[in-house]
Amino acid sequence: MLALEGYYDGESVKTIGRIQAQKNQKLIITILDEFVDEPPNEKKPQTVRGMLAKYADTSLREQEASAWEKAVAEKYGNA
Repeated sequence: MLALEGYYDGESVKTIGRIQAQKNQKLIITILDEFVDEPPNEKKPQTVRGMLAKYADTSLREQEASAWEKAVAEKYGNA
């Protein structure tokens, strides 16, 4: 048997830490008379696209499709 800590956020039960259970494994949930002061801050994973979005220049998107061809033509000419 394994004991985990968690809390109810008003919609679903959230665990504190990782659950090491298998699919379809039965659980017993015990509700205590204690409350957490503030649930831990759950960070949403951020993608590189999301991190770099503030540097994007939307006016250059039309040129992206042919950027590689232009760079090769500039470097090697029309051989």
